[in-house]
Amino acid sequence: MAQPENRMPARTLASLANALTSVKGAMLAVPAILLIGATLAVGQSSPPPAADTPAAAAPSTPSASGLNALQRKEIESIIKEYLLNNPEVLLEAQNALEAKMEKIQGERMAVAIKENAAELFRPSGSPVINAKGDVPIIEFFDYNCGYCKKAFTEVAQLLDKDKKVRLILKEFPILSKGSEEASKAALAAKMQGKYWEFHRALLESPGQANEASALKIAEKVGLDVPRLKKDMASAEVKKEIDDTRALATKMGIQGTPHFIVGDRIIPGAPENLLELLNKHAGEVRKDGCKVC
Repeated sequence: MAQPENRMPARTLASLANALTSVKGAMLAVPAILLIGATLAVGQSSPPPAADTPAAAAPSTPSASGLNALQRKEIESIIKEYLLNNPEVLLEAQNALEAKMEKIQGERMAVAIKENAAELFRPSGSPVINAKGDVPIIEFFDYNCGYCKKAFTEVAQLLDKDKKVRLILKEFPILSKGSEEASKAALAAKMQGKYWEFHRALLESPGQANEASALKIAEKVGLDVPRLKKDMASAEVKKEIDDTRALATKMGIQGTPHFIVGDRIIPGAPENLLELLNKHAGEVRKDGCKVC
């Protein structure tokens, strides 16, 4: 079916819809929204050609975007004038779009948490601190993630203050080969009952995390290093890392750190992380968790 000259092409609208599915697309979407509005305005103000008007009499040939030169010029003029007179609208629209995208992402994550509750809250191989705690906090992290190192200080403070929090740690090495080596060493340390000591020392240690640095830390915390090396290559350790990566994919988690507090999420490491962890833990404790 032929497409009306004054309607935005389906391909353009589809591209815009794809852009709107991410927060990053919000900024790019603002001019696009104005473009659509201006296009509609042009469409409403321009009467359709008479049915008996020959095609050759058209003032100009439509471009690939579905707009002729005159319409494009009118749109550019409308957008320029509006933005010059109302520059604050870009920030307002961007903020509104970001809020909407965060809400959509939160709704998607809520569904993902429910669908993967067993793997999240009752894992068979993930390290768990305070196993009898009443509020589960899950963290996906990478030992070479600077934000994870920063977040650890606040996570440790939370555990010191709230003895009833159950921390479930998901080894999610995504930044480098060294990250995977460090994760394997940490999971091997778990087999010797010293996961938390090793985990803490590795995150508090400056520099790159890899096998060499992990083995040095293993000696410092009193681990059996030959046994650690053997366990690092075990099927059990490999399975835990593979399972976590698969779970992250299903959850749509692509970066670290990523926190889940009951059925609430905290992506990244915001400046008020400790405040948010305390707040969400208190709410879960008070209201309960529907999916835990």
